[in-house]
Amino acid sequence: MAATDRSVRFLHALGRSSTSRVLNLVQIAKQHRDNPEYSAKPMFRSPVINASFVLKHRMRADETYLFSTPRTVATKIIVPFDPNDLRAGGRSVFVDQRGFAESLRSVGSYNPEQLERDLGVMRLLNSIPSLDPFLLREHLRNHGVDVAPCYFNISTGDQERMHAYVSDHLQQLIVLATGGSSSEPSTNRMVAALLSNKTDEKLEPLRQTLGLTPKDFREGVFSWRGFLYYKWSISNFWPDVMHILREIKQIQPQGIIDIETRAYLTQAKRNLIEMVRDNGNDVTKVLQIYDDSYSELVAHRAPKMFRDFLLSAPYMFVELGEKMGAISHIVSFWRYRFPSNAPKLIDAEELAAIFHDFTCGFTDHAKDERAVTKAKARKPASLRAH
Repeated sequence: MAATDRSVRFLHALGRSSTSRVLNLVQIAKQHRDNPEYSAKPMFRSPVINASFVLKHRMRADETYLFSTPRTVATKIIVPFDPNDLRAGGRSVFVDQRGFAESLRSVGSYNPEQLERDLGVMRLLNSIPSLDPFLLREHLRNHGVDVAPCYFNISTGDQERMHAYVSDHLQQLIVLATGGSSSEPSTNRMVAALLSNKTDEKLEPLRQTLGLTPKDFREGVFSWRGFLYYKWSISNFWPDVMHILREIKQIQPQGIIDIETRAYLTQAKRNLIEMVRDNGNDVTKVLQIYDDSYSELVAHRAPKMFRDFLLSAPYMFVELGEKMGAISHIVSFWRYRFPSNAPKLIDAEELAAIFHDFTCGFTDHAKDERAVTKAKARKPASLRAH
C-alpha cells in the first residue's frame, strides 16, 4: 500500500526547480501543461504520477522491511494530496517495494498498458544514482524512452559548454585514434559518438583495442560519460558549495528557539560541513582513478588500466553519483530557498528539517553513520517522525 507521507510539505522550498535528488514533476506540470510536447511525450503516462515528486531517499532502519533485499538508497514517488498546498502532505511509494505494482496501480489510476510502461521508466530512474537532468536524459535516451525536453532543465549554453569541455579533454585520445589527426571534423565525430545515446561504429576501434564485449563497452561508456559530466560540473559548482557552507554556518532562524532545537542546529551545521568536506575528498579520489587510467591510455598507449576502469566504471559511477548528488542537492535546494542577496528568513523547525534532509542525503559509511546518529539523537521531537 501507498503510505501517507508528510515530508512533501518541506519540498515546497524547491519552488520551481528540481535538484539531483528531487525531480519536481509538480512544477513541471504547472509550467508546461499547455506545451504540446509535454502532452505528447510525458515522463509518465499517468497524469497523477506525472505531477508528483520523484526523489532519491536514504533508507531508514524502520523502512527496510518494505524490501526483500537490503539497500541504502531507494527511489521514492510522492503524490501530493493538494499540488497547490504541499504542506498538506501526500501518498508515497518506493520503487520495487513489496507490492509495488499494485500500489502504483492504485495511486496512479492506471490501465494495464500504461502501468507496464511507467513501471519500466521508474525502474530506469531507480537504476541510476542521481536524478541530475543530464544523466537522467542520457539514461532514458539510452533505453529508447523519448521524453519531452521540458523535463530536463539543461540550457543550450550548458550543453555547448559540456561539448567544448569533452572536446578539449578528448584531444589526445582523438590524436591517438586517428593516427595523428585532430581536425575539427574528427573531433566533433568522436565527441558526438561519446555523447550519443548509443555506441556506434565510430567507437568500435576503441572497443576492439580495449578487448571489451559490446555489452561491457556500452555500459562502461555510459559511465565514462557520467564521469566526464561530473568532472565538468564539479568545476562549475564547487565555488558555490564553499559559499553556501559559509551561509549555513552563519544562518540564524527567527523566533524563540528552545534549548533542544538550538543544540540540534549547532550540531547539524558541524555535521554538514564535515560530510560535504569528506564526500568532496572521496569524489576527488574516484575522479583521480579515472584521470590516472585515461593518462595511461593516451600518454603511454597502455590500454589495460583504462580497460579495467571501464569494467569497474558502472560500480564506481553509482558511488560517485550518490556523493555528487548529495552535494549538488544542497547547492540547488539552498539557493532556491535562499536566493543570493535576499534576506535569509526561516523559522527553526523548517531549518532543522532542511538540515535533516541534507544530512540524510549522504552515504552511510561508518563516519557518516556516526554523524547521522548523533544528529538524530539531538533532533527536535517535532521532527523525529520524519
